[in-house]
Amino acid sequence: MLDARGVLEVERLIRSVAATEIMPRFGQLAAADIVEKTGPDNLVTVADRAAESALTAGLTAILPGSVVVGEEAVADDPGVLDALVGDAPAWIVDPIDGTYNYATNNPRFTVLVALAHRGSLLASWTLAPALDMFATAVAGQGAHLDGRPLRVGSAPDDLRHLDVTAPQQKWWTPAQREQFNAMCAHAVSLGFYDTTGLEYVTLAAGRRTAMILTWDFPWDHAAGALLVAEAGGVMIGGDGTPYRPSAGNPLPMIAAPVAASVARLHAALRGERPPASSRAGDG
Repeated sequence: MLDARGVLEVERLIRSVAATEIMPRFGQLAAADIVEKTGPDNLVTVADRAAESALTAGLTAILPGSVVVGEEAVADDPGVLDALVGDAPAWIVDPIDGTYNYATNNPRFTVLVALAHRGSLLASWTLAPALDMFATAVAGQGAHLDGRPLRVGSAPDDLRHLDVTAPQQKWWTPAQREQFNAMCAHAVSLGFYDTTGLEYVTLAAGRRTAMILTWDFPWDHAAGALLVAEAGGVMIGGDGTPYRPSAGNPLPMIAAPVAASVARLHAALRGERPPASSRAGDG
């Protein structure tokens, strides 16, 4: 659907939009440029809207007949999500992943773009413009960070000291708190992430072992899910099925180097005894 030239054309577009719509506003936002969606931690800025508009125009020009499912477009019209189960190729766009960081002058934010068609992820692009990092993945062709191949790390045989990251505790529901407390009883090493885009890159690069996702917005996960998969890892929902870019994945979703680690973490979150380790089952 996209050849190598098309993949590079998308990369150039994303870099251009970041340079013209996002970075000039970084650290320069006025109070009127920032709007709360559902609370002080869920923000949208003029940069989010301008970047999504520019990406929408550019991506549909690169691939005529395609549609865009963007975070801000869905916020205005939830029916836009229906495009993910349609016949047209769909671009899944988060113009600024980590808007709270962006709005508070923290450089840990990304631009996320993925291309999907009939439920399959075909390619993804993750740019951290303030950090000068660009990760890409093409189905069947691997994952790369700044041109260098990415590979997930190895996974231990059990959960003790397993390096796991999760959403910050302020986002936990009471039921999720019980799940995470049950998992922590297995002595995992638990940390917290502030932006999924960068966390997926960290996992795909082998610097993290597992991440737990408790929400299912396609723009937050589609790019990273393909990045991890092409780096040799897996992303699996709460019912044991692989991640799919349309909404409706059973929660929590877990990304890790191998399916066996995911199964152990899901069991621990349910308060069950994790499956016994087995090298044969860790592929």
